[in-house]
Amino acid sequence: MGRRTNADGLGLNAMMAKSKGDSTTSDLFADLLSPDQVAKKLKTFRPLSKPVWSDHKAKLIEKYLAFFVYITKHGTYIDGFAGPQSPKHPETWSAKRVLESRPRFLRNFFLCDVDAERAKQLQTLWDTQPPREKNESKRQCVVFHEDFNKCVDEILASGTITEKEAAFALLDQRTFECDWRTVEKLAQHKKTGNKIELFYFLAAKWLHRSMSGFKGDAARAAAWWGSDQWRELAGLTQRAICDRMVERIRALNYAYVLPFPIMEKDNGTGGSTMYFMIHASDHDEAPGLMWRAYKQAHSLGAPPTQGALELSLVPNPPQMAN
Repeated sequence: MGRRTNADGLGLNAMMAKSKGDSTTSDLFADLLSPDQVAKKLKTFRPLSKPVWSDHKAKLIEKYLAFFVYITKHGTYIDGFAGPQSPKHPETWSAKRVLESRPRFLRNFFLCDVDAERAKQLQTLWDTQPPREKNESKRQCVVFHEDFNKCVDEILASGTITEKEAAFALLDQRTFECDWRTVEKLAQHKKTGNKIELFYFLAAKWLHRSMSGFKGDAARAAAWWGSDQWRELAGLTQRAICDRMVERIRALNYAYVLPFPIMEKDNGTGGSTMYFMIHASDHDEAPGLMWRAYKQAHSLGAPPTQGALELSLVPNPPQMAN
C-alpha cells in the first residue's frame, strides 16, 4: 500500500482546515431555481433534449463545484475512485478538472485509487499543480494507493471535515466498487452541520449484466448493496433501480436527493443512459446549482437526443423549501 503526503510534507493528521466563507448566495445566483422547481423539471422534462454525455460528466462535476465554492469560499474534495478512467482523454478526468478549476477555493483534497499506476498518476497530477497565487488559500492533498472503502475511515478521522467545512465526495465507481457502508459513513460523519455532499454514480447501462456475474461472488454484491437484497434488483428496470437507490440515500437523512442522467453518445441518435449521477445534499442552493451545471455541461457540441426519458424523482418532502 502506497501512502503519500501533501506537497508541504504534511501527513494526513496534520491537515486541519478552518472553515471560512459566506454561506449565503450572492447576486450571481439570484436566478437559481428552487429545489421544488428542479425536482419538477427532472420529473417532467421529456424528451430530454439537453443531456449530459458520458464524456462530459467530469465537466458537470467541475462546473457544480465551481459554482458552489463561490458561495462557500472553501471546501474539501474527496474522490474515492480518482484515477483516470480514460488515460488517453484527460479532459474526462474529474480529479484533474477539479484541481485545475478556478477560482481555487477548494483547499483540501483526498484522492484515492486502489490501482498502483493510477495512484501514481494522481500524485503526479498534484505535484505538477502551479504554485499558489497571491491571496489564494493554502491547498493540501493526500493521495491514497488503497481501497477507498478502507481509507475512508482515516479521511474522516483526520479532523479536516469539521461541522462547518463544506465537503464533497465523488463516488465515480466503475460498477460496484463502493460499499454501501462507505456511503453510510460519509453521510453520518457530520452531526450538526450540512452533511458531506455525495455524487454517487450508478452504472445503469451494464447494471444487469454485472449483477448476473455476481452469482459467483455474493459477498461482493452484498457489500455494494449493503445486504442480500441486491438479488431483488435483477427483475427491475434501470430506472426502478435508480429510484430504489435514491430512496436508500434519502433515508440517510439528506434533504435533497436528485438523479441526473448521464447519456451515451450514439452517432447522433441519442444513445442510452450510461449512468445516473445521484446528487445528495442538505444545502438549499445545491439543487439549483446542480441544475445550472447540468444545463451548461451539455453544451459542448453534443448532438441532441431523440429519445424520451422520464425520471422518477423521490425528494424528501418534509425538508423541501417552500
